[in-house]
Amino acid sequence: MIPEAFARGTVDREGDAGAAWLAKLPGIVEDLLSRWDCTVDGEVMHGGVGVIMPVQSAAGPAVLKVSFPHPGNVHEPDAFAAWGGRGAVLLYERDDFAMLLERAHPSTLAESSEIAAVAGQLNRRLAIPGPPALPRLQDQADGWEEQLHKDAVELEHPLPASVVDAALAVIDELGRHQPDILVHGDFHPRNILPADREPWLAVDPKGCVGDPAYDGATFLKPRALALVESEDLMKALHRELDVFAEAAELDRERVRRWAQLQLVQAAFHGRRYGFRRARGGPFLDRLIALVDQLAISWC
Repeated sequence: MIPEAFARGTVDREGDAGAAWLAKLPGIVEDLLSRWDCTVDGEVMHGGVGVIMPVQSAAGPAVLKVSFPHPGNVHEPDAFAAWGGRGAVLLYERDDFAMLLERAHPSTLAESSEIAAVAGQLNRRLAIPGPPALPRLQDQADGWEEQLHKDAVELEHPLPASVVDAALAVIDELGRHQPDILVHGDFHPRNILPADREPWLAVDPKGCVGDPAYDGATFLKPRALALVESEDLMKALHRELDVFAEAAELDRERVRRWAQLQLVQAAFHGRRYGFRRARGGPFLDRLIALVDQLAISWC
């Protein structure tokens, strides 16, 4: 039942705790299937931290999602509950790090021809008042600042001081006082799926409250890799930014500045930990070089 790649990734990331959870996972799934009166209806899929099982339920076609217990997953069902199906899949049932969700289709927005426009429209729909119990992005500002100073000193990198200073300015000017709006927190094209009830629905939110333009920046980062073969990468990315910001009804410069911060953070993160796409080797080196280029160019 447990995909081999998912099991291997979980143990590599979580160690003994991951192995212990994987041993319990079949029993957890069986209990949830019985309790929520579901029957398996397809092959098990997986993301980075959870397995997704197509099922038939009283609500119709659904998926059972069970995630490794991690602080980053705590507020996912809270976000779904707040949206109530507005731009995101419906939440039918919830338990500790487990959910029964509306089923979407397995393809993603990354395969569409109108990625930026669709993402911008969805960003606007997801921008509702933030529930009081959800974490605030602005509360992370001090941590962001401390980590940037630490990384800039400890890591060998080509980023000019002016680029790091510009990222720190984003924290001071945008990060410490943010709107009280529910944001996705991991808003990239692979987390936007086609569906039957609506053309596109969001999945896998982190569930936090802050500036919707932050999600716009998160959307733009993976677009750089998708557009890397463009004749003029920066021109292509600026075009994506323009389309997204107009569709989302967001200030373009605000999205650009959040992207600037996230790119500098990514340049340092890649050096310390690698990326999900590459933990080491020549491909990681190429990714870091690309992020460096973008961080400098967007300053």
